Amino acid sequence: MMAGMTDTTVYGIPNCDTVRKARDWLSAAGVAYVFHDFKKQGVPAALLPGWLAALGHETLVNRRGPTWRKLPAPEQDAVVDNATAVAVMLAHSSVIKRPVVVWPDQAVTAGFSAELFSARAGAARLP
Repeated sequence: MMAGMTDTTVYGIPNCDTVRKARDWLSAAGVAYVFHDFKKQGVPAALLPGWLAALGHETLVNRRGPTWRKLPAPEQDAVVDNATAVAVMLAHSSVIKRPVVVWPDQAVTAGFSAELFSARAGAARLP
């Protein structure tokens, strides 16, 4: 596939403030993207191993959010590596740090900062 032919894909939930900021930033910057709503479309289980390989469970599992804090301690304690993180992320999509963005070059990022998005959007436009 030619560079630039694949849209950026933003994964998250629409009522998340960070996802909203990311989507607003992408729209304002003129970056085409597809939004995948975890609540309506589910967590794409087939993509989790790639996300975890790129980011690791320490980055991808949001241990500061309310969903994580509400999990029973044994369930939290069971997340010790990428493999054990998958089960928790599939069962509780809100523990995934949002947004997860897959850029046209297939790079994966989690979270939002204007600096990160500027760097990634610029990299995505390079021939």
